[in-house]
Amino acid sequence: MTLLVVTAVEAEAEAVRAGLPSGHAQVAAVGVGAASAAAGTARLLALAEAAARPFQAVILAGIAGGFAHRAPLGATVLATRSIAADLGADSPDGFIPLDELGFGTAIAEADPTLLGRLRDALPDAITGDVLTLNTVTGTAETAQALRRRFPAAVAEGMEGYGAARAAIDAGLPFAELRTISNAIGPRDRAAWRIPDALAALTRAARSLTA
Repeated sequence: MTLLVVTAVEAEAEAVRAGLPSGHAQVAAVGVGAASAAAGTARLLALAEAAARPFQAVILAGIAGGFAHRAPLGATVLATRSIAADLGADSPDGFIPLDELGFGTAIAEADPTLLGRLRDALPDAITGDVLTLNTVTGTAETAQALRRRFPAAVAEGMEGYGAARAAIDAGLPFAELRTISNAIGPRDRAAWRIPDALAALTRAARSLTA
């Protein structure tokens, strides 16, 4: 399988490359946020197609925040769905998701075959929904609201849904793989464990050779 692995930033890309044999997959940082992830992933897919070397699958990999008691620090997470949690409309009665507005869907399902392969290779990984947010959570109130709205969510990032849309629109299997660097809730940088999460990402990347 010719695999494209996209990350938000170069530090994540380097962590993934450190776990992969040379030449096994193309790994690229495409930028922070869903818009950058969608545009960067789509560009790489189009260039590969034009060069007659198309990719056969896409994985978004990176570090993320984990919901307390669902995905602890250092855990590896596999998304069953990548959900654009803030894509919709505000209203006096609360947030209205894109799906309820009738303008498309904010949910990107992971490819079941690709997800199954990753689950087999990473039997200790936590599976569940991974939220994509333009503004990551920084308060206990927002964390609690997200837990209520998305009871199957285990983590949040900023790129999954964007990369997923690029892959799915190109007709390619997609999956999202995250390692947990911090707990979702009040912003406390002193409690973040980014080096540990990057090291976990390197270990998880070895599964991409399976």
